[in-house]
Parts: sequence; structure tokens; C-alpha cells
Amino acid sequence: MNHTKHLLSTLALVCSGFVATADNWPGFRGVDAVGVSTEDGIPDKWSAEQNVAWKVKVPGRAWSSPIVWGDRVILTTAVTDGQLESPKRGLYFGGERKEPHKHVYRWEVRCYSLKDGTLLWKQLAREAKPQSPIHLKNTYASETPVTDGKHIVVSFGSAGLYCYDMQGRPQWQKDLGVFKMLHSWGTASSPVIHGDRVYAQCDNEEQSFLVALDKVTGKQKWRVDRTSTSSWSTPYVWLNKQRAELITCAKEGVRSYDPATGKQLWQLRGMSRFVITMPSAGNGMLYVNSGYVGDKVKPIYAIKPGGKGDITLGKNMTSNEFVAWSSSRIGSYNPSPLLLGERLYVLYDRGIFGCFNALTGEEVYKARLTGGTGQFTTSPWSHDGKIFCSNEYGQTWVLKPGDTFKVLHVNELDEMFMASPAIANGALILRGTNFLYCVRRK
Repeated sequence: MNHTKHLLSTLALVCSGFVATADNWPGFRGVDAVGVSTEDGIPDKWSAEQNVAWKVKVPGRAWSSPIVWGDRVILTTAVTDGQLESPKRGLYFGGERKEPHKHVYRWEVRCYSLKDGTLLWKQLAREAKPQSPIHLKNTYASETPVTDGKHIVVSFGSAGLYCYDMQGRPQWQKDLGVFKMLHSWGTASSPVIHGDRVYAQCDNEEQSFLVALDKVTGKQKWRVDRTSTSSWSTPYVWLNKQRAELITCAKEGVRSYDPATGKQLWQLRGMSRFVITMPSAGNGMLYVNSGYVGDKVKPIYAIKPGGKGDITLGKNMTSNEFVAWSSSRIGSYNPSPLLLGERLYVLYDRGIFGCFNALTGEEVYKARLTGGTGQFTTSPWSHDGKIFCSNEYGQTWVLKPGDTFKVLHVNELDEMFMASPAIANGALILRGTNFLYCVRRK
């Protein structure tokens, strides 16, 4: 298939598929990875005693987000019978662990009923001792699954990439290698599905690469080496008016690739040292973000379509032909920003919430989420015309969108939360360290 035909077919697939998947939450941050749901009947208040339709204990430890397709909730976990060190809320420094865990792990994919939380099926992907160490606040199952309604693709980092059908039957598996990660922090970049392909970004300290696989067979379509070091950002498929682009983010910069061939289209340097957040698109632009808490440079860029070559900004520049605007001090570290129309909402790890004009980058307001503790890792999300921000202590601030900071109320669940939620088919699915919760009207 030539490039033009591939572009037209993929655009058609996405355009025709958006309506079909609008009631689903197929991957990290949902449809088009924006963290926004059109659902309007889900309760915005919950607690252990209020509006939790069901709650099930999930074995193991994992920060991967749940996904939802139809009446099924799918997630991954890494289970061991060995004694584990407890994660520490808010920890940034001192969590490095130089050796892999000594215990045998069982990497599992689990499917639950959205109706009542019944376990419909589970599959053991791998059973072995881990080959790589991880940070105390990471897990061996931090990558979020992705589905197109027929295939479920899951990554367990150095433990491999796996594909199942919706009944849990194995389809293929792929060993992408074991590589050293910066500071032994482990992996977290999730796979994405676009058209007939699966894309995986594998940035590390030894042999970084980007790979495209056939989603039906797992066979490699192309692979390109990257001059990048470790990153934890999930790639993003940007469908703009000119073309489809596969966007990757890392310390060394933002790069755009042709999804059909892997050819690099453009690059933009100027990110912070550690890049975790995922890009998103809207208003005819691509928004990329990074903001390691220890860096002075914490940028957000609004990028216009049609870039080519090196579009890096010159010294003291905030825009150019392909960068509509930028700011070097407003990026977030762990939570990905939330784009709602012409407003870009940014949640910072330590409890500051910012609102910016998405067309110009101008600050509208910044305010602190008071009445609780800091330590925000989960990305903010939106449904029913409201914004939700959860911290690691299980507290969720419910905010009113707009140009004035207004907290409507704060919900609480007594558990540690690191995973972003799924919102689909009348339900909000929250994942804590031990339990999976379904919030909906009973």
C-alpha cells in the first residue's frame, strides 16, 4: 500500500470508528487519548458508602490504567507471592533499587464484567523472575492495555508484548528485549493501535527504538533506531488536516514519524530531563508537555501541522513557523494536561492547578487544591462537564471548568491511587493499589 492510500485508509478508519468507540475507553486516556468523556450520567460524588456500584480486589501490584470496551473492563497486573516493599506516596528521591526483584512474578491480563465486577477471564502472559529492576514507586505492570474491540494488546516492558482476542485467547507475543533504564526506574510507555498496526516506543539507556507491528500477526512492519535515552511517554497518533503523524516525546526532543514507513518528519528540541506525559491534539494543534519537578525548563508547546526538518525554537523565541506558542515554565511532570476547547488545564504533582488559553498560552489562573495532601500522579479527566483531579491518597477534587477556579467538592477513598481512570457506558472505573471500583448510579 503506498503512502497516500495508507493515509486515506487510516483517516477513514478513525473517522468511522470514533462514533463506534465513543462509548468505550480503548486505551490510556480514552478515545483519542484526551482524557475526556461525553458521558453525562455518572455521579460526581463518591465514597466507600456512596455511589460505588461494585468493588473487587485485584491481586498483585500495577499502575496500568483499566480500559473498557462494551461490557468489559480489562487491566493488567503483576502478581508475586514474595514480600514486597510498600510504595511511598509522594516519593521522588531515594526510591531507586539497583537489582531486579528476587521473587517469581506472574504477569496477568484480567477481564471483569462492567455490570457487577465478576471476573470473566484471566490469562497468564508470563511466569518468571523479573530481568530488570524498578523504582519503588513503579511496578512490573505500569503500561496500559489498548484495544480496537477485536484485539487486546498489552505491554509488560521487559517481560514482553502480548495480544489476545476479546475472549482472552492468545494471538501472538513479541519479545522486544531487556534494556537498562535510567536510574533503574523501569518502564511505563503504553502501546497504541492505529489502523492495522501496533506501535511501541522503547526508549532506554542502551538501544532506543520505535517499532510498528501488524496487530493481527505481531509481525514487524518497520523499526527505527532513536537517539534517545530513557523516557516513559506513550506515543500519540496525530491526525491533522495534512496527514497522520506518530508523535514521540523524550528528553532529546519531540519527534514526528510517518506511521506508514517510520520516516522521521520533524523534530523539536527543548524538553525537560524526564518525560512522562502523553501529547494530545485540539484546536488544529498538537500540545506536548514535560515538566520534571527538579528542572527550571518545564515546557509546553502548541505545534501547527506541516512541520518538516528541525522546528526547534531559537534562543529567546516562543514561536516560529510551526510552533504557534510555547512557554518554558508551565509543563507538568506526571499528570498529562487536559484540553477542553480553548482552555488547557495543567495539574502539577504538588497540588497546583493551572488554566491556560490553549490558543495563546496565556495564563488564566493558577490555584492550589487545598483541603488535602499533594502528590498527584493520575492525569486529570473530564465527564459530565466537570474536571476531576485525584491524588495518591485517594482524594478527588471536582472542579468547574472555566476562567474562574472553583472547587465543587472533594471525594475520598481510603487507598493509594496512581492509575488514571476509565469512563465509559455509564461508569467511572477507578483503580487503587488493591481494589477496582465502579462508580455509577445504582
